[in-house]
Amino acid sequence: MRVASLLPSATEICYALGVEPVGVSHECDWPPEAADRPTLDRSRVDPDQDSAAINEQVAQAEREHGGVYEIDLDALAGADPDVVVTQGVCDVCAVDTLLVEEAIAEAGVDAEVLTTDVHGLDDLYRDIERFGDVFDREERAAELVADLRERVAAVRERTDGIPAAERPSVAVFDWLDPVMVAGHWMPELVEAAGGTYPMADAGDRSTPREWASVREADPDALVAAPCGFGLDQTLDTADELTGRPGFDDLTAVESGRVFAMDGHYFVNRPGPRLVDTLEHLAGLLHPDLFDSPPESVARDLLVGESARAGPKP
Repeated sequence: MRVASLLPSATEICYALGVEPVGVSHECDWPPEAADRPTLDRSRVDPDQDSAAINEQVAQAEREHGGVYEIDLDALAGADPDVVVTQGVCDVCAVDTLLVEEAIAEAGVDAEVLTTDVHGLDDLYRDIERFGDVFDREERAAELVADLRERVAAVRERTDGIPAAERPSVAVFDWLDPVMVAGHWMPELVEAAGGTYPMADAGDRSTPREWASVREADPDALVAAPCGFGLDQTLDTADELTGRPGFDDLTAVESGRVFAMDGHYFVNRPGPRLVDTLEHLAGLLHPDLFDSPPESVARDLLVGESARAGPKP
């Protein structure tokens, strides 16, 4: 079966099931060999900017072109897939189902559209099993889901005994300007990692928030992980968060629990590595119980920002 994937998390599922896509999106880069596959789409946004600049580019792309992405019809026809995997979670994160269906018709490709719409771990498990059915990889899918469930249970087994008073309240930001509190799977992951998530419920969509609401919630820990940003890019643009009024007065800042995390690979990519994300979060929130995440995944944001800014006068 010839499979094309227009979503990084779906590409990761494909490879985990032993299926190498005939074409991928411009953002598909894990496992590393995915980056060498033919690219089937283009973005109208320069990702190497800060949150505010990218936000304006997205708005401009919506106004002028009706969306952020453009599918390369010639590349799609050349790949000639039997199945095209896309998503229905966010039309800024990747190509949505409607655009894919239109492109398939225009390119004259005879392909089924397989849509993923993950908002929590159970959705992820179901998608893996569904992909396994479509790709004739049922046994491999069952083994992968069993492994992921076992790892999640291992984390929960260690955090279930943490008293409520020792569970830090957490806010994860998947955008910095405007500030957006991460929804979907993040409330569930934070809870499993031994925290609480007062600013969103499991399954909620990520939404922009007034900074005043963050100050009012005053979380015990903050995690900055903008969508599509690697760790260095987040640290380089941290002033979009740290420069806000009242930032230094937040409990998370005063207690030194402000972290930058790789949003590109972990926080905003709902594939099998969401369980890695859970394990990394557990290490940030409870370093006495879990190993701290590698420095390539997460760092103390305040230390990183200070090192970039240099000594203050």
